[in-house]
Amino acid sequence: MVILVFYNYCNTWHVNILFWFFHGCRWGPVLETGTYKNKQRLYLSEQTDQTVPNTLIIANCDIVKPRVAAANHIANFDEDARTPFVKKYKTIIHPGEVNRIRELPQNKNIVATHTDCPEVLIWDVEAQPNRQAVLGAAESRPDLVLSGHQDNAEFALAMCLAEPFVLSGGKDKSVVLWSIQDHVSTLASDANHYTGSSGSIVKAADNPSIGPRGVFQGHEDTVEDVQFCPSSSQQFCSVGDDSCLILWDARIGGNPVVKVEKAHNADLHCVDWNCHDENYILTGSADHTVSMFDRRHLTSDGVSSPVHKFEGHTAPVLCVQWSTEKCSVFGTSAEDGLLNIWDFEKVGQQKESGLKSSNAPPGLFFQHAGHRDKVVDFQWSVSDPWTIVSVSDDGEFSGGGGSLQIWRMTDLLYRPEEEVLAELQKFKDHVIECNKD
Repeated sequence: MVILVFYNYCNTWHVNILFWFFHGCRWGPVLETGTYKNKQRLYLSEQTDQTVPNTLIIANCDIVKPRVAAANHIANFDEDARTPFVKKYKTIIHPGEVNRIRELPQNKNIVATHTDCPEVLIWDVEAQPNRQAVLGAAESRPDLVLSGHQDNAEFALAMCLAEPFVLSGGKDKSVVLWSIQDHVSTLASDANHYTGSSGSIVKAADNPSIGPRGVFQGHEDTVEDVQFCPSSSQQFCSVGDDSCLILWDARIGGNPVVKVEKAHNADLHCVDWNCHDENYILTGSADHTVSMFDRRHLTSDGVSSPVHKFEGHTAPVLCVQWSTEKCSVFGTSAEDGLLNIWDFEKVGQQKESGLKSSNAPPGLFFQHAGHRDKVVDFQWSVSDPWTIVSVSDDGEFSGGGGSLQIWRMTDLLYRPEEEVLAELQKFKDHVIECNKD
């Protein structure tokens, strides 16, 4: 059963959807633009209890623009009501659980997925037929298979902003780099000659495949996340269960450029590279903290201190991502069910201004507590400022299900202070005038 919920409060637009169990969410292309709302594609991974197949869901979502949601959405709020804002467009029956989804920036109709096998699967969602997710249904065939790992690669996956390159990490402790452009030259010759890696669940004879541009060795344990430098297909970073942050440059070989041996005091789960200022890199860890590193200060001796360590979660951090709107803002999600929004420019501002210290961790300026359990993935919208899609595993609270939420914080939090104060003064004057009557 799928339950869709919509509600709006304090200028925070919010859609809530309950499915089986989500493990990934990504924004797709904008389909329509309107005066009051835009229509945009969503990619969702749905893991099931095996009574129906695991699926990659393509949905269309109406994104209401700021300050246009009707007030009756609050009065008529019903958590069990269905919302017309998100509609399933297509279902792909996935070979195995969908652990991670990433869209190709150069063509957002192309997505890559990770499952419990060594390969990365590439899908053209427009070309794929719509399938019925019923028990016993045949699996959909990926449009391309990327081979190169020697063991399962389940989570670490990234697409390059600069060129159509794909990056992956896995249990074989390696980072693997591909170019989708290689598929063009390979397709006519030996695309179907791939024999499959050990543990593969993909039928090699049915799917065109390409090998990697490079395999990079330097981790001592599973690679948990990878990310490209925003302006380069040849520079990237990775983190893993060995507590290491490693920077790579494919132009100079397969060995690390910089290896931070003890980036955290526990396993590293996630990493992101600032698209506004490429000097800054975020890492999230099982030690409940998020660290911001300046790559200009990273040293090859394996000892590097972060610019700042953000401490606002009470459980392992699962996802970090820089904002698309402001270079100093980023989001973090964790197993504590919280999605925190930070601004590192605010770190230390209270102390400098002489204001009384609050209980909030330095830099934290918004906390989304709408999920019931661990928030496993989220993404900022590039086309709709300050709008976020997030998914959680709510198994303990919903009998094995998960939820998708699309939300936007009130703009009073991020607009220029003078604008906000002027608007609040007008509201205050209006209230005073009404009370006189």
